[in-house]
Amino acid sequence: MGVLIGMCADNSRAAAALAVPFLIRIAADPHHRHRADALGGLAAPARARHFGVASRDELLLHRSGPQHDGYDDYGVEVTGYPAGWSVAAARAAITNGAPVLLPLLAASDPAIRIDASYALATATDPGHTVRSAFATRCAKEQDPMVRAALVLATAEITRAHPHQPATGWIRELWQDRAQAPEVRLAAAIGWLCLTDEPAPGAMHTTVEALATEERARAMDALPWMAAAGRGEPGLLDCVRRMLHPEEPEPSDDPWA
Repeated sequence: MGVLIGMCADNSRAAAALAVPFLIRIAADPHHRHRADALGGLAAPARARHFGVASRDELLLHRSGPQHDGYDDYGVEVTGYPAGWSVAAARAAITNGAPVLLPLLAASDPAIRIDASYALATATDPGHTVRSAFATRCAKEQDPMVRAALVLATAEITRAHPHQPATGWIRELWQDRAQAPEVRLAAAIGWLCLTDEPAPGAMHTTVEALATEERARAMDALPWMAAAGRGEPGLLDCVRRMLHPEEPEPSDDPWA
């Protein structure tokens, strides 16, 4: 898995995408000793340009950036292969494997449920089957961090396949004081990515109160947040870039 994830980080997803169907089989096998590793790396080939991405325009977006060439707006891998083709192949494999992955949303291990949400969020879902599964599981889920993962997964798949009721539900979540702080913060970030509306004053107040350093570090357990951070917890990077874009970028130079 380290090699496959490294290939994705080095912008060489074409070969890694071929492994996705096999990783799905391993992830679905409750007796396989590398099940968690396979599921944790499953979505890497299905995403591009997501490391260090924390803005409203790009976070949770499956296709971002200007068009660089005649292939698509993902550009070309270092091998010369169109990057968008690799990402599309990985997502197609996850879409085809969704019936096998969906039961993992109810796995006994919270980490498995989080990683299953992260992988399934990349599926093509015109019939809203996956999003409906997220909503069904969220209604039963007791773990706040897993609920936060389901909210971010719902926002991601809704950004790819717009659904106004889902956007409205996510807005209600960040406003609901009965929800766990992790859920409210995930909902605030998800809603900001789903709309062009200015962030309301109440959201600023809520996020500033809930997004503590300790909670931000804990929320790095969510793959979305872990990938977003650049020298700081991903949640804080998202908050700064989404709610305070006028602030300067933090320096990662240890001698600065």
